[in-house]
Amino acid sequence: MPGFCTAPIGTNRRHRPNGLGTAARTICSQAPLPRHRPPVTQPPPSPAQRGIQSIEVGGQLLRALAHAGRPLPLKDLAAAAGMAAAKAHPYLVSFGKIGLVEQDRSSGRYGLGPLALQLGLMSLQQADPVRIATPLIEDLAAASGHTVAIAVWGTHGPTIVRLAESPAAVHVNMRHGTVFSITGTASGQLFAAYLGEASVRPLYEAERQAERQAERQSERQSERQAARRSERQSERRSAVAPDRPGWAQFDATTLTEVRAQGLARADGGVVAGVSALAAPVLDHSGQIVLSLTAIGPSAAFDTRWDGPLAALLRQAAQAASARLGWQPASPPAPS
Repeated sequence: MPGFCTAPIGTNRRHRPNGLGTAARTICSQAPLPRHRPPVTQPPPSPAQRGIQSIEVGGQLLRALAHAGRPLPLKDLAAAAGMAAAKAHPYLVSFGKIGLVEQDRSSGRYGLGPLALQLGLMSLQQADPVRIATPLIEDLAAASGHTVAIAVWGTHGPTIVRLAESPAAVHVNMRHGTVFSITGTASGQLFAAYLGEASVRPLYEAERQAERQAERQSERQSERQAARRSERQSERRSAVAPDRPGWAQFDATTLTEVRAQGLARADGGVVAGVSALAAPVLDHSGQIVLSLTAIGPSAAFDTRWDGPLAALLRQAAQAASARLGWQPASPPAPS
């Protein structure tokens, strides 16, 4: 029979004589091999896990409510879930009995119930922003070819807590615990824009004062080394480094642009030849919890607001924010 290995009648398949074994091997060699034989190195795929289809269908209603962000009438809710109102109603009755959904008696609109609220609060308590964002920076580094860091707001300012290195060398000393400046880095500008004046301005003013002190020390050292130079030359040296702008100007220019773009960027501000882009990760209340910051050599770094790197950062930051309960602003409910 084609496709089977047969031996002559009366022959023991395990202990064949040499002559019979040759014939048997000839018959076996003529049998066709299976057309689809899985590779030895790959195990067969595991079967898909069975689910309960009715729960998955009803879950579309819960997803539609969460996406809307407000109670909806039956007709609108069913349409948002992609089903007829008559089909949606029995699901809503069952969800109401267990507290996932509740119906307002006066308006008849459906909203999330007390059990959904408890589940949401429990999820927020268990959510760890750094743990959620850590896998994302590995993918970002591989996709962009740049180093990507997670920075959180610490006692002294934005502080690196995770780092995914890029294949390209970045000549800047970065490691866990590195603190970014407020004005000269993308991460610093991002936190300054989203945290607000009360949290950031004291550090901003401290940096400003430290820069002034460093400039005065540099001027005194230059004056000692060039004591015989004219006073006019000394004044020209002092005017080379411009003073850091006051907070009001910094907020009205740089921070306003950061909030409008949803990103912050720096182009060689701290280290010559090194640029950065940073995107905010927000929690359920819209507060910034960390920044995703891409860093790379300026010659090969795209700092455009609408460039491919900016799109990658925005997408990753929005995905992490969604895991933390953040939702973009919903359109106003119709009156």
